[in-house]
Amino acid sequence: MLRLYDSRLSGNSWKIRILLSQLRLAYERITLDLQKGESREPAFLQISRFARVPVLVLEDGRPIVESGAILLHLAEGTPYLPDDPYLRAEVMAWLFFEQADLQKAIAIPRVLQLRGLAEGKRQEIDRFQADGYPGLEKLDQWLRARTWLVGEHYSIADLALSAYVSLAGQGGYDMARFAGIRGWLARVQGQRGWVQLIPEDGPAASA
Repeated sequence: MLRLYDSRLSGNSWKIRILLSQLRLAYERITLDLQKGESREPAFLQISRFARVPVLVLEDGRPIVESGAILLHLAEGTPYLPDDPYLRAEVMAWLFFEQADLQKAIAIPRVLQLRGLAEGKRQEIDRFQADGYPGLEKLDQWLRARTWLVGEHYSIADLALSAYVSLAGQGGYDMARFAGIRGWLARVQGQRGWVQLIPEDGPAASA
């Protein structure tokens, strides 16, 4: 059986759980407490060279690290990854964009807010939001004339970007200004097999 190492509030891990559900793949879930340093324990470092989640361990014991790589592996041969080489490149371009322009800019202010540290970290949050808002504006502009990010169908590009973008409000972002994003998020969350970030405390299983 597949084995997924994740953490309770990780947006990157959430992406993988959504796709596993949409593909109806059974898996064992192992949730780490990052604040307790469980991602730095020697046993975990044997499978996660970057000491972070998510990690997907295949049935033959080989681990795949980094959420984009895991999504691409799982989506191969499914409707969630186009066969056309150009469209596949477009999907990958959005995966790269999300990690470079959005993920950290959204995730760090969100963590600071959730941990009650925002008041003393206002300047740091402002700096991250100054980086994040231009990325959100580019995404919103693209979506105003389109249903999905790539081609005419939902793909792992939509899944990958929607996770942290849907959590941006938790980091203090004003998402009311992004009508294109709001409509798109509703479409993504209406897809078969989509799962919420929480509840996530029960045993992992197929959708």
